[in-house]
Amino acid sequence: MITNLPPLVVMGVSGCGKSTIGALLGERLGVPFFDGDDFHPPANKAKMAAGIPLDDDDRAPWLAEIGTALATPGDGAGSRIIACSALKRSYRDLLRSFAPDLVFVHLSGEAATISGRLSSRAHEYMPSSLLASQLATLEPLAFDEAHIVADILDDPASLVDGIVRQLELSDGRQDELAGTASS
Repeated sequence: MITNLPPLVVMGVSGCGKSTIGALLGERLGVPFFDGDDFHPPANKAKMAAGIPLDDDDRAPWLAEIGTALATPGDGAGSRIIACSALKRSYRDLLRSFAPDLVFVHLSGEAATISGRLSSRAHEYMPSSLLASQLATLEPLAFDEAHIVADILDDPASLVDGIVRQLELSDGRQDELAGTASS
């Protein structure tokens, strides 16, 4: 049992399973889950639907909304989980400015695996053509960022088990989550 669960961001490129794993983690941990896509303003959704990658100016207000939601749960929950790409260190730094104890759960996988997943799904406004720009933008988590890396080749239940195991082992001690990977 985890007594001191920090806020979590399930991160990675489109198609890696952020929403699926985030929802399963929320159910398993009894914590509210929110999809970061729901925080995008209509202009961002329209831009992505047209196949145009967002730039940092587009992302800043969206990330601030997510940061505010992480810092102020407002629903009586002590923590929450939000799916958010969080591709750049600067984006993650902005999120941490709202929630300093934030832990990132990076769903990592090969481009071919993710591309295959994207080709078999339909998304409201995120075409698979944007995968290349997301992969080019993705900056690896640094050792000083509290995080867990999970390989998307594992099935969802195994991924969640590994993530929860890492969270239980650290039980709120972020220094123990810097540079960890689930198995």
